[in-house]
Amino acid sequence: MTKRILIVGASGQLGNCIRKIAPDFENQYKFNFTDSQTLNITDRDSVSDVFYDFKPHFCINASAYTAVDLAEKEPEKAFAVNAEGVANLAEACEEYNCVLIHVSTDYVFDGETNISYSEDNFTNPQGVYGASKLKGEELATDLNPKTIVIRTSWLYSEFNKNFVKTMLNLFSQKDELGIVSDQFGQPTNANDLAEAIMKIIEAEPKTYGIFHFSNYPETTWFEFAQKIAEFSGSNIKLNAITTEDFPTPAKRPKRSTMSLDKIENIYNIQLNHWENSLQDCIETLQK
Repeated sequence: MTKRILIVGASGQLGNCIRKIAPDFENQYKFNFTDSQTLNITDRDSVSDVFYDFKPHFCINASAYTAVDLAEKEPEKAFAVNAEGVANLAEACEEYNCVLIHVSTDYVFDGETNISYSEDNFTNPQGVYGASKLKGEELATDLNPKTIVIRTSWLYSEFNKNFVKTMLNLFSQKDELGIVSDQFGQPTNANDLAEAIMKIIEAEPKTYGIFHFSNYPETTWFEFAQKIAEFSGSNIKLNAITTEDFPTPAKRPKRSTMSLDKIENIYNIQLNHWENSLQDCIETLQK
């Protein structure tokens, strides 16, 4: 029997990356790609209708309110999508015996540590965005026992707006740039995340719960920007600045490095060095 996969938020980076590899799985799975125009997850009736019509075996929630700074001004919108919408999906998944794969973020942590966060470490989000995503995690796992939460970080790809594409655009316009050098994290090519999710879907038996996925090892935004410049052949001058030099409405985690052992061991996911995945992305963008 062909299993059915519902992708929510298909117009975003991850959704586009899943769409790109979907033809490789068309003999095993039937895909239904939805975006905010075709499925409003904050509307329970809309969610119910799509689940009733498609009856998915798997639901990948790649949708999110991701405007980190704007969320400080409009928390209701952030929680509507990142928490209440997730609850609607989780309830529908429970009703249809569907596995929910929900994508979350490193922003659930405060970043005030020098060690990598494991999945069961204490969460302490510092802003509305992180708080709304944490609430979504809690609702997803509470409402549907067949839930897999994947926390990721610093997501980029050839699609949509992201740090890599912003840097490449600025490199073509500026002679020099100041980049924050005292925030540590792990860049993640959304194509790698898409492949990891499909590997989880294929795996039997399933282990549910929270997992971390990113590329490795940790780096800073400054070092990340340096490699973007190097791989793209830019001669721009990059200057290291501090978080205090570049204030933002929402506080960023200082070091949100996540341990990746669990997903590697349980699902046998091959992890990629962030520099290799970045180089792949830039080559794709320059074709």
